[in-house]
Amino acid sequence: MRYDEVTPVVYDFTYLLQLCGDSLDLRRGREVHGMVITNGFQSNLFAMTAVVNLYAKCRQVEDAYKMFERMPQRDLVSWNTVVAGFAQNGLARRAVQLVLQMQEAGQKPDSITLVTVLPALADVKALKIGKSVHGYAFRAGFESMVNVGTAMLDMYFKCGSVKNARLVFKGMSGRNVVSWNTMINGYEQNGESEEAFSTFLKMLDEGVEPTNVSMMGALHACANLGDLERGRFVHRLLEEKKLGSDVSVMNSLISMYSKCKRIDIAASLFGNLKQKTVVTWNAMILGYAQNGYINEALNLFCEMQSHDIKPDSFTLVSVITALADLSVTRQAKWIHGLAIRALMDKNVFVCTALVDTYAKCGAIQTARNLFDTMEERHVITWNAMIDGYGTHGHGKEALDLFDEMQKGSVKPNEITFLSVIAACSHSGLVEEGLYYFESMKENYGLKPAMDHYGAMVDLLGRAGRLDDAWEFIKDMPVKPGITVLGAMLGACKIHKNVQLGEKVADELFELDPDDGGYHVLLANMYASASMWEKVAKVRTAMEKKGIQKTPGCSLVELRNEVHTFYSGSTNHPQSKRIYAYLDTLGDEIKAAGYVPDSDSIHDVEEDVKEQLVSSHSERLAIAFGLLNTSRGTTIHIRKNLRVCGDCHEATKYISLVTGREIIVRDLRRFHHFKNGSCSCKDYW
Repeated sequence: MRYDEVTPVVYDFTYLLQLCGDSLDLRRGREVHGMVITNGFQSNLFAMTAVVNLYAKCRQVEDAYKMFERMPQRDLVSWNTVVAGFAQNGLARRAVQLVLQMQEAGQKPDSITLVTVLPALADVKALKIGKSVHGYAFRAGFESMVNVGTAMLDMYFKCGSVKNARLVFKGMSGRNVVSWNTMINGYEQNGESEEAFSTFLKMLDEGVEPTNVSMMGALHACANLGDLERGRFVHRLLEEKKLGSDVSVMNSLISMYSKCKRIDIAASLFGNLKQKTVVTWNAMILGYAQNGYINEALNLFCEMQSHDIKPDSFTLVSVITALADLSVTRQAKWIHGLAIRALMDKNVFVCTALVDTYAKCGAIQTARNLFDTMEERHVITWNAMIDGYGTHGHGKEALDLFDEMQKGSVKPNEITFLSVIAACSHSGLVEEGLYYFESMKENYGLKPAMDHYGAMVDLLGRAGRLDDAWEFIKDMPVKPGITVLGAMLGACKIHKNVQLGEKVADELFELDPDDGGYHVLLANMYASASMWEKVAKVRTAMEKKGIQKTPGCSLVELRNEVHTFYSGSTNHPQSKRIYAYLDTLGDEIKAAGYVPDSDSIHDVEEDVKEQLVSSHSERLAIAFGLLNTSRGTTIHIRKNLRVCGDCHEATKYISLVTGREIIVRDLRRFHHFKNGSCSCKDYW
């Protein structure tokens, strides 16, 4: 046009500015802005509104505002453009101030203004201002408009006000599929998965055709509920509606099957999917990690890199989560190094996962060093560090860190208090635990969940305050769940209170727990009291119900290879050497004062009892570690169950006679054995 000396009109520039804004091409946008000025359109309402829109979309919101201020005249569209600029760039309060200025200038906000500003208020959780906007919408007659109503739904859900969202939805005269999707996702985001799925079914009943977003919301609900049957129903519906070709839907399906513990189906879907995004790889890696398939998760991560797919922060978090379960410090350092090379070592989620992993690998000081260097910390970061201290038996350090957290800007949540109470339990800090349980309710307005009640029972029970623990259960405002009664039964076993233990067991087994560990706990309690007939009854009941005892398994890493030992197993290449060494070690620790505790074994000779106890998986792993490492090397063991009382006592003496530090991570906590003592101080 310019070459042919055709004079451009204002709309040529508005189209070009729109194009530059949509493609985020700031350099060319500035060139067009220059042409607007040289062609004398700097006072034109349409041209300057397009300039404001360009700068706002290119995240130059202050430049956008300067252009807006220079406009000699402004209409509703130009006001909405600058309001949208601030709102979409995360400056919700500035956007609201502009809406007020807009009214002072004689312009009434319309439905576009409200739909622009409500999502910004949702993002910063400005509920009070959101309610004011709702009030304006009602007075101005915009509340009945479906787009305004849907934006209000989203705002209320993101601000955690589920009740108000429900009322808005109920009052909507017209609803479209976006409104229904907002309800489904809103319930899901607020932890109400059952309501989310019910809303999905109501939507289908009312004849509203579901979209990909509807299906993903329903799948997320099934995943969080762990409901495989309903998940399969959604899968069949997807195929019926021919929505299964969308990669985002397939990613949600993979996540759902993974969370429902059908990793085989998830892997099959992943393998058959031709177009995979980084989110697809992340979903599958995390699925393997969450189901304990650590090697598969790591292999898939390596395969992902071999396909030249660049991992993002979510990929690293998924891999780090898998490595945390391995509890191998060398692997944690490897992934940390990879994060540094990928320039993701400052990402708050990656760093939080690393803090958690170092703590779970026994490197609690490394975890704290990393925590201290973090410029940004979320509540999950504080929770990871407090929980790390707690599982290592460093109760005082956990409480000191919690005090530091309370002085800052990050507010503790329910998980924080669960970690704090658990830390008190592991360190015998009973009064402190009682104080923080009350503080959670009174000072922070947080409602205790079943896990909090379970942690309190564990706290009182471990300290020997069984009557207080039982009274606490009876005073609970809700019916005690499996975790609460299980903690009580564990305390009865520790303190050999069979009479109370039987009462607890009666209530516990009415709830029909799947976990065979509780039956084993009851049997062990009877065994410690030499009540062999009752032990036999429990075992018979387990057989009738098809409940099997989880076999004890311990892992130890040596020269980049993880060695696995099961109780009594003889299939390791060094088995003969290990058992011979255990015999010698047994004599040495007995000479140092160790007395075997074989009360839990019946109907065999005393020497056979000792042999059975000494072949527990953790002792085999410890012996292997001692035989294959040089003096002074710390032995790291990972066990899938709780360490038994006799092995705990034996390991103290092993650390004494060998002069080695032995770190054992069991199902609940860490035990640092050194010079004949354990960090848990018998609060385990």
